[in-house]
Amino acid sequence: MDRKTAFSELKKRVKNKNLIKHMLATEAVMAALAERLGENKESWMLAGLLHDIDYEETKNQPERHGLRGAEILEEMGLPQEVVYAVKAHNPIHNLLRNSNLDKALYAVDPLTGLIVACALIIPEKRLSKIDSEFVLRRFKERGFAAGANREQINTCSEFGLSLEEFVDIALKAMQNIAGELGL
Repeated sequence: MDRKTAFSELKKRVKNKNLIKHMLATEAVMAALAERLGENKESWMLAGLLHDIDYEETKNQPERHGLRGAEILEEMGLPQEVVYAVKAHNPIHNLLRNSNLDKALYAVDPLTGLIVACALIIPEKRLSKIDSEFVLRRFKERGFAAGANREQINTCSEFGLSLEEFVDIALKAMQNIAGELGL
């Protein structure tokens, strides 16, 4: 499935603009990680873009989030590796993260939220006005962006990156699409 078709399917199911921005941010970070790790960029981008395709449908049933998304992606004919990564990204399922794709999507999901929160606390509200060190300082503040699971973000070591490298790659990827993110 090409990106244009995937985005069209996403917009049929997701109306919340901030949720769409989150998925665009996740897509961008996943693309940058695929390049860095020598992985299949197209599959990684699709996993990032579509990982929360079921969120509006399952938001009151967190135990279904990811499982329903996997069903939707199967119906759309996406590769099994993408389907499984979407299923495994929700920690509530406690599924094994076997591939680098599974591991990366799991770690990227909360990091994008942390980075957005960092941009929103500065007066300019722009990604271009923050750097990795700023994000890392906020990362250490447990009360800041409490929904961004630090343990989950720290699993970046499972695919061979230090926290510092991971944050740097993610921030740069998001800065590259700052216009689309409104940041």
